Amino acid sequence: MKRVHGVLKPALGIVAAGGFVLALAASSATAASQTAIFAGGCFWCVESDFDSVDGVQSTVSGYIGGSVKNPTYKQVTRGGTGHYEAVSIEFDPDVVSYRMLVDLFFRSVDPTDAGGQFCDRGESYRTAIFVMDEAQRQAALASLEEAQTDLGRQIVTPVLDSTEFYRAEDYHQDYYLGQNHVITRFGIIKQADAYKRYRKSCGRDAKIQELWGTDSAFIQH
Repeated sequence: MKRVHGVLKPALGIVAAGGFVLALAASSATAASQTAIFAGGCFWCVESDFDSVDGVQSTVSGYIGGSVKNPTYKQVTRGGTGHYEAVSIEFDPDVVSYRMLVDLFFRSVDPTDAGGQFCDRGESYRTAIFVMDEAQRQAALASLEEAQTDLGRQIVTPVLDSTEFYRAEDYHQDYYLGQNHVITRFGIIKQADAYKRYRKSCGRDAKIQELWGTDSAFIQH
């Protein structure tokens, strides 16, 4: 996957995303890549957000958590399969920790909304964290508890065991960078421009900023 300018500043030991600042634990050991899987509404947006984090090596949009094998986008968004739109994130734990990624995830979504995210409604747009092992579970639960305290509202985002992740159709991958022309309600425009207009009209960044204030992550203007 292509990468864009990162928000992580390892030389300074901090990560700043829209005002959200975290301490970065220094590590001299070299570790193998790890995987994080987040469902945060539209997977185009989650992919765009996490591609900007230094230490993230690749992102893949896909489907997880449902009962249908090899689901299609139409099946998932129509409902009934149980799948979430999600992004599988491969990252270097020597550069960015799993806990830091979860902290950023919570502050880039509305984790109080059980019915979808922003203008996208339905089961496929719900938020969830899919954990690969017990260490990820404990980190995710600790992050959830802290986020709930900071927010002062109940978080409904579940922490779930990871199940089979199905890669979404090719045209969904790196959608926010696409240069093909597509037909939209804004007319025929480049895919990347269509993404920006969709994100703004859906109210994603406005709602995140309203909810999280200076702790908001990945705000795009």
